[in-house]
Amino acid sequence: MQAQALKTLLKPFRTAAETADLTSVRGELQALLAADAKVQMCHPFATLSGADAFVDTCYAPLLSAMPDLERRDMIVMAGTTPEGQDWVGMMGNYMGTFTAPFLDIPPTGHLAHMRYHEFYRIEGDQVVEIQAIWDIPELMMQARAWPMAPQLGAFLCTPAPMSGDGLTVSGNGGAAYHHVVSMLDDLCKHPADPDPKIMNLETYWHPRFNWYGPAGIGTARGISGFRNWHQIPFLRAMPDRKLDAMGALLSHWVGEGDYVCETGWPNMRLTLSDDGWMGIAPANKEVLLRSLDFWRLENGLIRENWVLVDLLDLYSQVGVDVLGRMREFNKARVLSPVSVPSGLE
Repeated sequence: MQAQALKTLLKPFRTAAETADLTSVRGELQALLAADAKVQMCHPFATLSGADAFVDTCYAPLLSAMPDLERRDMIVMAGTTPEGQDWVGMMGNYMGTFTAPFLDIPPTGHLAHMRYHEFYRIEGDQVVEIQAIWDIPELMMQARAWPMAPQLGAFLCTPAPMSGDGLTVSGNGGAAYHHVVSMLDDLCKHPADPDPKIMNLETYWHPRFNWYGPAGIGTARGISGFRNWHQIPFLRAMPDRKLDAMGALLSHWVGEGDYVCETGWPNMRLTLSDDGWMGIAPANKEVLLRSLDFWRLENGLIRENWVLVDLLDLYSQVGVDVLGRMREFNKARVLSPVSVPSGLE
């Protein structure tokens, strides 16, 4: 299918979710998803089947926590992967007044934000698979309930593309796709080659690029920020990192205009052999990472990169129950729903 036709299929669901009403969201998802659609959600939701399971397990609890929930898409892109699959990738923020617990995260009574990267695979005129990460640690941090190590990068509500065209992406994305894949190929030459110059970062990245990492890692600015707040700790802990193309794992790639997106469940295989990343002790254990990413190019260089990794799943693989630790962390806090007065009394 053409990119615009793929996006058109998702439009009724996106419209319903903009001002989330559970009945309308359920109805649109029931119409959109195949009856046995595989819904691969981030930890702790796991793999679900069909629209009702997606709504009841994920959307309904989020809407209960934020009754005025709204979905704010910031990037919508679509296309056919090199393997011939049709995908739609979307990035944005769920926002609403956080008035009741969500996954036992204490409510704040204030406007809250949670980034999402969601990918929908389409066959015929129905969605047959979803791969999605919601940045749950981002909510924990706003609630001052993050029980793990402080992040090195900056914490912020992730912005839309600086170019303002994230919802109108169009055009042949072949050049952008090849640029990003070449960048990743060079990136993975280090640390097997100990000289960091082998990665050729200046060849691929804009001098003022923003790297929007998941909460727990944070956001970095420019090559020095990227190296210090993400790459150096990451590679120190897992020096054997590999791309999916170098192993048996598979990513799904789409390029459209100046944008590229990738999803994989999982798409990276690493060994957590050393110290240094997010305060995690070396477990000497192989881990699989789910990373759902978007890139925007400007004048042939990567200007912005949005990255979500299912960090709660990663912690679980090394025997750390982050949500369980958060519950211990919050035993002395009140988890009752918050009632915000109208201000007229």
